[in-house]
Amino acid sequence: MGVKLNDRAYAHARRLITDGGFVLDDRDDWSEHRPTTEIENKFIQEHGMADYQKWYLGVDDEQDEDTKGRYKFPYGDFTNVHRCAVLSAESRAGQYKYFDIEVAFAHLHGMLDSAR
Repeated sequence: MGVKLNDRAYAHARRLITDGGFVLDDRDDWSEHRPTTEIENKFIQEHGMADYQKWYLGVDDEQDEDTKGRYKFPYGDFTNVHRCAVLSAESRAGQYKYFDIEVAFAHLHGMLDSAR
């Protein structure tokens, strides 16, 4: 079936934004703010894959469940939603024609812009 919207992650992101758990950074900041592989692995070790997957709006059901490769389109740093991640992922989802994911990111983008 391929990559589809991760409804659990989408709900988590909306809740974080509503609760003030976001960073209003610039589009190009994601390369600096994105968690490193080391940080990702440490998060998985401490919290497990169930919590890890909540930080990715895309799920590739053709990949094994307990692998990082299953989860696509990150939107934060395991603490906050980052505007730069949302903007980057919204654009990328549109490029790959994952329209449900693109629309979800557009909604998060709107929520963040309203918070400005």
